[in-house]
Amino acid sequence: MDLSLIAGFVVLGAVVGFLAGLLGIGGGMTMVPLLTIVFGREGFAPEHVVHMALATATATILFTSISSAREHHRHGAVLWRVVAALAPGIVVGSLAGPQFVGGMSTSALAAFFGIFVVVAATQILLDRKPKPSRELPGRGGLFAVGGGIGLVSSMLGAGGAFLSVPFMIACNVAMRNCIATSAALGLPIAAAGTIGFVVAGLRATGLPPHAIGYVYVPALLAIVAGSVICAPIGARAAHRWPVATLRRAFAGLLYALAAYMLWKSFQAWPAWQA
Repeated sequence: MDLSLIAGFVVLGAVVGFLAGLLGIGGGMTMVPLLTIVFGREGFAPEHVVHMALATATATILFTSISSAREHHRHGAVLWRVVAALAPGIVVGSLAGPQFVGGMSTSALAAFFGIFVVVAATQILLDRKPKPSRELPGRGGLFAVGGGIGLVSSMLGAGGAFLSVPFMIACNVAMRNCIATSAALGLPIAAAGTIGFVVAGLRATGLPPHAIGYVYVPALLAIVAGSVICAPIGARAAHRWPVATLRRAFAGLLYALAAYMLWKSFQAWPAWQA
């Protein structure tokens, strides 16, 4: 791997770190399509490209979530009681998700990613007002919700904000608190998801050198170097930008990335190659 590619990973890390702080996303939604492109051009086995992109993106969230959550905490915006209630379910779901991913084809996985992100972006953009009386559920309900967030997020290599933010908005939590709390939730999702992807990848053959399971270590280290610097910058911007701007930026980013992954699924689907 040449120095220009390493530099590219550092720049990618800086961009996704900023977005992680700004929008509460772990960066996976941004990284997965871009890493899919890079790994494909590097000649990695096509059947592993999306799996490795998901795994590597998940591992980077370990670092971006800590960096951005710390800055949001400094502003007093993280709802730690909600984090504590959601985290156990998130860990269970995040350990299970990569095991499902390991058995999916590249085309099916890319389609799953794209469709789910379109739905999430639409929910955010519609900005439906929740009932004034609606509140967050109790600990049992939050455990169940956390399990779902962890399962789907780990399957998509994401920090979970595309699910946790709309959920908390629907429960009348303020947008900035949603973003800050979602940033903190990225840590248990990433920790459990990374372990799951390493375990799932141990069964795979034809992985490139310097991969631990499905996690590609050179890309991980370079991306982290850029992201931990820029995540706090994005978090500070989140406390200055208008809420409506944050909402539109989040939805627009998700639509663009979903479009790419659906195109990737179309390319990889065997029926179109016959």
